[in-house]
Amino acid sequence: MLDRLTLDQLRVLAAVADGQSFSAAARRLGRVQSAISQSVQALEATLEVRLFDRSGKTPKLTDAGRAILADARRLLQDAELIRARAASIAADVEPELSLAIDSIFPNALLMASLKGLSEVHPCLPVTLFTEGLGAPEQRLLDGVARLAVCSRFPSVAENLEREFLARVETVPVAAAHHPLAGETAPLEREVLERHVQLVLTDRSPITSNITGGVVSRRIWRFADLATRLEYLLAGFGWCNMPLHMVADHLADGRLKKLEIRDSSARLFELPLFAAYERGRTPGRAGRWLVEDIRRRLAAGEAVGIRVEPPGACS
Repeated sequence: MLDRLTLDQLRVLAAVADGQSFSAAARRLGRVQSAISQSVQALEATLEVRLFDRSGKTPKLTDAGRAILADARRLLQDAELIRARAASIAADVEPELSLAIDSIFPNALLMASLKGLSEVHPCLPVTLFTEGLGAPEQRLLDGVARLAVCSRFPSVAENLEREFLARVETVPVAAAHHPLAGETAPLEREVLERHVQLVLTDRSPITSNITGGVVSRRIWRFADLATRLEYLLAGFGWCNMPLHMVADHLADGRLKKLEIRDSSARLFELPLFAAYERGRTPGRAGRWLVEDIRRRLAAGEAVGIRVEPPGACS
């Protein structure tokens, strides 16, 4: 009957296999040899297979024993993971951390913080959504994410708590071979209107009526920043981009920063907030991640990121 199978029996099986003797397993586990022998016999009786060939001087695994040993090691490892996860939950660490991160957030900095998080909480499962505009906050409202790093929009629901993190500088850019790159600066609104503008969009109702910075008569819409950047470099149009995403391309001459006379045609900075549902404060893992991100931002690990809150003096 498998209901008599115990983790201790599996632990003894692994110890005998590793030590290649009952006496070695007894020393390793701090027991008498007879107790080890009885445990193996009980396991064989429960499974109704012979695990060791005892005809020689040392016990040798049978074919069935080798197969069962591999399964036993997996079960023992899973049991350790369960024990570690239970200990983490008891210490106020979330059972799982689900994150929704605005795609304008510097990815290299995010990966560095998540790597640190995995070292501090190695058993913590993480689900990561990287989306733009109102999608991260929508994930919070839908209960899919526990913590978000997102921009704040006027239409957002007020049942979310927010902590300011930083402001992301954006710049209007076009490919060096795009016609706008050769126009006389500063560019007038009428000039911009004649060229395709590459615009971010999402399916979130939070941003359904947001039109800030859109001036062109011809618009191409993209659901993610990475794809829009590829089309930008290929010369399909112009747009406002986070400085940290285009700094290298500006430096090597692939992109050109556009000087625009009409300030309404560009977004100068976008604020980023850590957000979570009111009354559902992140646990120790979520708080650790927010504080590590804050520390890295303050240390200047990303180009074009300002940590002064909105309204602060430059």
